[in-house]
Amino acid sequence: MINNLIKSSGFKRISIFVLLALVLYGLKDMINLILFTFIFTFLMDRLVIFLSRKIPLNRKILVIASYSTIVGLLTYGIVKYLPMIIGEITALIKQITAFYTKEHDNIILNYLVSRLEEIQISNYLERGFTFLITYFTDISTFGLQILIALLMSLFYLLEKPRLIEFTKKFKTSKVASIYAEIEFFSLKFVGTFGKVIEAQLIIAVVNCILTTIALWIFGFPQLGGLSIMILFLGLIPVAGVIISLIPLVIIGYSIGGIMTVLYVFIAIMIIHAIEAYILNPNLMSSKTNLPVFYTFLVLIFSEHFFGVWGLIIGIPVFVFILDVLEVTDHKKV
Repeated sequence: MINNLIKSSGFKRISIFVLLALVLYGLKDMINLILFTFIFTFLMDRLVIFLSRKIPLNRKILVIASYSTIVGLLTYGIVKYLPMIIGEITALIKQITAFYTKEHDNIILNYLVSRLEEIQISNYLERGFTFLITYFTDISTFGLQILIALLMSLFYLLEKPRLIEFTKKFKTSKVASIYAEIEFFSLKFVGTFGKVIEAQLIIAVVNCILTTIALWIFGFPQLGGLSIMILFLGLIPVAGVIISLIPLVIIGYSIGGIMTVLYVFIAIMIIHAIEAYILNPNLMSSKTNLPVFYTFLVLIFSEHFFGVWGLIIGIPVFVFILDVLEVTDHKKV
């Protein structure tokens, strides 16, 4: 019976999946490079496919033109805006720290601040801001990872047809059975993880633009730093909205009192409603409509194992696992 179990296709598939998971966990020091390469490759491939349908040009020319444009825009943005954004993020940290360290006339506000201090929310915020500053300022490491990821994705897209043909040779090799399982997981991974990441990015960008416009109307300072914060937190499902509210409420109270805080709450509720009822249904698969408890549970464990990256990739990875296990929602809407 044990021999039959070991020889079964289900046992082999689970074994290979566990092995792949262990290999990736062992390579967690390279997680930045791996994820950046996959994300750049997936998104740029989607862009090239879209452009090839609109512009009758050779595929390689479209790939080179797309990458040249992206690299040019990134270089321009880094040179022109990076010092300003770093200064604004530093100013935001000082403003939030000052809010926590001084006494307020409002008894309820003092109570809320003390409760937030008990759960060390300011430490989490400072860690998040420090993470951003470290990533943006450590050009030698972060810039090299971005460059290598861009080059890897560029080479992949330039040789995509040849790579596919070469990889198919493993189907008739001595590792054909292992290749079949890896191909199965790869197709599932691209079809779930990639699309969910793409949807999260689109939703985060739309939320960032709408929220920044609202904050500009309310007269918020350091809009560059705030927009970067909102964009990154927007990549975190559900929890990102809650976390971003804390610094926005603090700054809103500092510049305009309770009424500005109320305006911020109303604006965020409207933007969140747009996300929940317009963006999510059109961009996300029904399988990503997880209960809030599951969402937070996944975020807690993924942050523990993979740090800040875990907050971004936790839900897409969980959706990928659900897809592999064929956990689908058959309820008719």
